[in-house]
Amino acid sequence: MFKVCHALAAVAVAFAASNGAAQADRAEIGYERGTLGFEALMANDNEAALRQLLSERSSVSRNDPARLINLGRAYARLGDTARARQSFEAAANCKEDFDLVLSDGTVMNSRKVASLALKQLERR
Repeated sequence: MFKVCHALAAVAVAFAASNGAAQADRAEIGYERGTLGFEALMANDNEAALRQLLSERSSVSRNDPARLINLGRAYARLGDTARARQSFEAAANCKEDFDLVLSDGTVMNSRKVASLALKQLERR
C-alpha cells in the first residue's frame, strides 16, 4: 500500500529548517483534515494535536504510521518521552509502511522517519 501525506511535518521540523509560511498552507493529504493533528502541531498546539490524534471519532487506524509518528511528536513536545518512544517504536515496527512527504518537501519512508525520531528523542 502506498500513501503520501503531509502528516509528518512536525517530525520534519526537527530534522530540517523549513519555511513556516509555506507550512501553514499545508494539510493532511489522503486523510480527513485534522485527523492527524497536522495544523495543531504546526501551530505548536500539542494538546489540541493529541485530542485530534486520540479522538474516538477518527477514521484513522490506531496503527497508522503517520498517526503514530505525529502522536509521538506531540507527546515528546509535552515532555512525555515514554509515550513518545512507544509511539515512535510502534511506527518503526508497524507491518504497514509507506512514503511520507515531510514539511520541507522531502519524501521518506515512515519507518525511517520513526527511527530518526527515536534517535532524536534519545539525544534529549
